[in-house]
Amino acid sequence: MSSKRDYYEILQVEKSATSEHIKKAYRKLAIKYHPDKNPGDKEAEDKFKEAAEAYEVLSDDNKRARYDQFGHAGMSGAAGGGFGGGGGMNMEDIFSHFGDIFGGGGFGGGFGGQSRGPRRMKGSDLRIRVKLNLEEMVNGCEKKVKVKRFKQADGVTSKTCPSCGGSGQQVRVTNTFLGQMQTATTCGTCQGIGKVADKIPSGANNQGLIKVEETIDLKIPAGAREGIQLQVRGKGNDAPFDGIPGDLLVLIEEEEHDTLKRDGNNLHFDLYVSIPDAVLGASKEIPTVNGKVKIKIDKGTQSGKVLRLKGQGLPDLNGYGKGDLFVHVNIWTPTHLSKDQEAYFEKMRDDDHFSPEPSKNEKSFFERVKDMFQ
Repeated sequence: MSSKRDYYEILQVEKSATSEHIKKAYRKLAIKYHPDKNPGDKEAEDKFKEAAEAYEVLSDDNKRARYDQFGHAGMSGAAGGGFGGGGGMNMEDIFSHFGDIFGGGGFGGGFGGQSRGPRRMKGSDLRIRVKLNLEEMVNGCEKKVKVKRFKQADGVTSKTCPSCGGSGQQVRVTNTFLGQMQTATTCGTCQGIGKVADKIPSGANNQGLIKVEETIDLKIPAGAREGIQLQVRGKGNDAPFDGIPGDLLVLIEEEEHDTLKRDGNNLHFDLYVSIPDAVLGASKEIPTVNGKVKIKIDKGTQSGKVLRLKGQGLPDLNGYGKGDLFVHVNIWTPTHLSKDQEAYFEKMRDDDHFSPEPSKNEKSFFERVKDMFQ
């Protein structure tokens, strides 16, 4: 059962009350519990919201009929119009629904508090793409990039906006059943800043901004990779009249490596060995991001074996360790043999040592793939 108070009880009217009676009752409560008359009074604010919610439902014939039949249970998703559902009312909902500011009558000035005043504008963001090779992604790097951005021109001056008088808002007053209602909108001349350009240097736009090319130092962290977006605060376009500069957004793109392939934080390398090396064992040199290293190929190594070099991958961007380098061993079968070589392998065809005899220790392809990601 709902714990919410009855809407008629809130407005202190009978269920048979006319629309005019409901309007008068709501106006009386709105004046009594208005936040400007009760600063810091949470109970008064709650009653003010409660009255607004009740009026929002009972002033609408369809919502009122549904409420009369089903009560609060029937208002889920039905009540709310401008309030978003008849419950969970907040001050912004109420002010927005009734036009931001009520004035005149018994409201004692602005409904919803004082005027917001001029706002401080933020400049627009800039976006660039930066390519990194694998070494730069693993170790991090510093890069210099050139960007063209709007900056406030030297010598620009401003004056108070003549349309709004520096308030950043234009106010329109209309008469309603609740008295006079003031609707404040952003000034179309200054876009809410409260200022307009007075003296504009040559080459600047009407907001006193001029486009310049600037070299910016970027610090790319280790672990950055394809698709990561980095933010350089304050290096986007300037805002007019000492506003807040926008940001420079840097999208990372990856240059493909010749031999190493990246998969998340891990790297992969295909190593091809000859049949003699696979049979007898060998030492092989393989590339890593930070130079070459030697690895050991054991005697009798099978094609498809995967060797794991821990910590030779990319560092995690969030600091959770480093990935690994997986070396995939592939036995290279020659396609051209001399007659003597063909004779040798023909002789070995029936040799038991050359017959495939996978032991239980030999893992299948799918088991090797599973091991790679554990």
